Amino acid sequence: MVQLYNLHPFGSQQVVPCKLEPERFCGGGSDVLFAAAGCKVEAFAVVGQELCQPRCAFSTLGKVLRLAYSEAGDYLVAIEEKNKATFVRAYGNWRSKRTENSRVCIRMVGHTVDSPFSETFRDQMSIVEMPLSEVPLCISCCPVKGDLLVGCTNQLVLFSLKYQVINEEFSVLDFEHSLIIHIDSINPVEVSFCAGYVAVMSDLEVLVLKLESDPKNGESVNQYPRKTNNPMKQTEGTSNETLHLESDDFVFCQKPIELLGEKSEQSGVSVRLESTGLAEEKIKYFHVQHLLYKRFAPDISSYVLSDDIKLHSLQLLPIYQTRASFLFLSNSLQCFTVRCSAAAAREEDPYVDTTMKACPPVSMDVCALRIQLFIGLKAICHFKNHVILLTKADPEASPERRKSPKRLPSRKGTSVKLKTPPVAEAGWNLYIVNTISPVQLYREMVDYSNTYKNTKTQSCIHLLSEAHLLVRAALMDASQLEPGEKTELLEAFKESCGHLGDCYSRLDTQHSHLALPYYKMSGLSMAEVLARVDWSVEDGSQKYERGLIFYISHSLYENLDEELSEELAAKVAQMFHVAEPKQLPHVLCSPSMKNINPLTAMSYLRKLDTSGFSSILVTLTKASMALKMGDLDMHRNEMKSDSEMKLVCGFILEPQLLIQHRKGQIVPTEFAFHLKEAQPGLLVASVLGLQKNNKIGIEEADSFFKVLCGKDEDTIPQLLVDFWEAQLVACLPDVVLQELFFKLTSQYIWRLSKRQPPDTIPLRTAEDLINACSHYGLISPWVNVLISSNSLADQNYTEDLSKLQSLICSPSFDIASIIPFLEPLSEDTVAGLSIRVLCHTRLKEYEQCIDTLLERCPEAIIPYANYELKEENRTLWWKKLLPELCQRIKCGGEKYHLYLSSLKETLSTVAVELELRDFLNVLPEDGTVAFFLPYLLYCSRKKSLT
Repeated sequence: MVQLYNLHPFGSQQVVPCKLEPERFCGGGSDVLFAAAGCKVEAFAVVGQELCQPRCAFSTLGKVLRLAYSEAGDYLVAIEEKNKATFVRAYGNWRSKRTENSRVCIRMVGHTVDSPFSETFRDQMSIVEMPLSEVPLCISCCPVKGDLLVGCTNQLVLFSLKYQVINEEFSVLDFEHSLIIHIDSINPVEVSFCAGYVAVMSDLEVLVLKLESDPKNGESVNQYPRKTNNPMKQTEGTSNETLHLESDDFVFCQKPIELLGEKSEQSGVSVRLESTGLAEEKIKYFHVQHLLYKRFAPDISSYVLSDDIKLHSLQLLPIYQTRASFLFLSNSLQCFTVRCSAAAAREEDPYVDTTMKACPPVSMDVCALRIQLFIGLKAICHFKNHVILLTKADPEASPERRKSPKRLPSRKGTSVKLKTPPVAEAGWNLYIVNTISPVQLYREMVDYSNTYKNTKTQSCIHLLSEAHLLVRAALMDASQLEPGEKTELLEAFKESCGHLGDCYSRLDTQHSHLALPYYKMSGLSMAEVLARVDWSVEDGSQKYERGLIFYISHSLYENLDEELSEELAAKVAQMFHVAEPKQLPHVLCSPSMKNINPLTAMSYLRKLDTSGFSSILVTLTKASMALKMGDLDMHRNEMKSDSEMKLVCGFILEPQLLIQHRKGQIVPTEFAFHLKEAQPGLLVASVLGLQKNNKIGIEEADSFFKVLCGKDEDTIPQLLVDFWEAQLVACLPDVVLQELFFKLTSQYIWRLSKRQPPDTIPLRTAEDLINACSHYGLISPWVNVLISSNSLADQNYTEDLSKLQSLICSPSFDIASIIPFLEPLSEDTVAGLSIRVLCHTRLKEYEQCIDTLLERCPEAIIPYANYELKEENRTLWWKKLLPELCQRIKCGGEKYHLYLSSLKETLSTVAVELELRDFLNVLPEDGTVAFFLPYLLYCSRKKSLT
């Protein structure tokens, strides 16, 4: 359906001062109009709203049958007829034409300019003739690249635009005959070519193709299409015998049909490509893809002449250059909107049709902006901001015309040409109508939409959508804009987004969610949007539409840096209390609602309770508001009403109770600061729950605890260490595990090396962690012996050491990763000694550990050997430990008695493990027999004892 609005897209109007009646005319870029009559072409300057003035004129080599202009390359191309022969010629450097009789340069395509370059040659108009094997019927220039497509009988010929370089400062226009598109069964009446897309029109058919460089799809160059049994062909095929049946008493019609995409290959139209470019150069197009085939079937009941039932014109344009379409009837010019910018927006921007950006749909009803009366309209041409119209008063209809038989064209037939008697020449005029600027038309559309504002109809959305697309299309063609124009258009674009946001937020439509992206694109703040809302209540009950609720609920979570005033915050709370009461706790927790009066918020929360709506989230929100009010008793009562597990679940439902963001920074809430002092365990458990539910990232959680505890980036508070320990207990994925090990061990090592106590009491002891988490392993018993050899007064020091030792004893801990970080931990301390021995033991470097313990803590050697030297490592008892002890006893010293005691324990163990002969072999040769005799006797008797 077409929506009709009485707007004014047309501005000034003037008559083009042509000397002869134009037979053909076309636009020349943004500033020139060409009109051709016979063998003469006139060019007129068209600049803004100024009067149209003659610019230059030149003669063609033949009578102009078709005329087209290409802005890319700045050339004019014509189909000309002379002596019953038809030619295609391009006219370049026409702007240098001073007089009609000045010299020109004429050459064939591809012929090198042999004459030496001179200043006079720079001022010559260049005429390039295209060689063709078939009669040219129609022409089209690519508006993007300037290539020329010529339509001939059963084929289209493509000439690629190129230039002959004369010197560094000058080059001349040229073309290359690069491709022939063979098309059977369609004789082109019109063709259009744009950026690889080809459209062909016959009397009642349209075929659209795409030339592709991709070798995967479509039909190949120089490759004939496959033969298929086409049902369409069989039903539509018309033999020569049938054609003879056509007479004045019969009209033959074919069914209307439309085929899209791959189905369009079933049209029966055969297409193949033939490359004609130079062999050494790359083939530009390899394949052709069928996009559309459409055949029209007009209503013949009200038509007389065959010319009345033919398709009129065909055009392909870059989507960003098309803002409106124009249709002329016999006595009127109509202006319609188009949907090109809507399609282009979705092609260029992947965020369109999301919560970020929106654009009116391509399928929106077409809008007729204006019907302007013109008497005797015969032809139309539109370029840039100008519409060119040819009017001619119709002569009185002759009897022969009235008695003409009804005829329709067929694909293979020719149109009927009726002879009419000579009549007196009618009066004619060539008008140029300037369209008004996009911003001016946009303003009028917005003003017009105000008539629908109070009635809240879809017409308001439709007209504002048209206005939005108009501005969007103008911005897409930004290369043609002045800086001031672009600024004005950008402001209009934002304003149009605001208007559409208003419509979708206030009207009850299925697309009310579009209020969010349109308001975002408008650049309006949340406060500015709320200021546009009509808060007045007429019947005592306020109704809020879904679009506004949708926008506010999303904005409260996204516009984290905007704080609403107390008045606006109260209105938002009232809105959600009425329309979405379940969302009210979430709304009150938003940083944007920081300024709300806690008494107001509490009153709405209590109403939720009395209405039967109760949840842990309401409890936590009330506890938060009680803190803002300074009522600690109320806060404690709310927190005691549920278990800690339910409280954690409540924080997971609404993270902003604890963590908020402002200007890209993490900001702990007042609630979080209170929990840090009153219930740190609940705080840690809650943040852990947020992380496990993907409500907060790992680095974000770390930053939260640092900010909460007032520490800089390099200082680790104990509460963060508690959080890391809780993460280990929670058994996070392996990807995070080693990173956690590194964080904890680094912190434990740093505090041990600096003898730095934690800033708060740890939530868990080493024993708690060992009992709760498999990642904290059981500490080897010999470690306790080693530690007890040196009393440690600081309990916190002992706890950090035990946790570090426990981590090293964990089977999931990567020992090699910690070795480089042990340097700050001095080996002269018991802590450093125990950690190094544990690490080397985990790395199975037992001999090194035996040497270290014998040297530093011999009283721990036997407990170490009993625990570590088992199974395949038992041989170290007699191969390493026994010889080392014997050697150290020989040397004497203050540790003599410790070594001697350890030797006796070692001999007892070895005597049990070895046979007598083997036992004798490991004993020292210079030992005292009386000392070793008891062990030898035990070894010799153990069989009989067994």
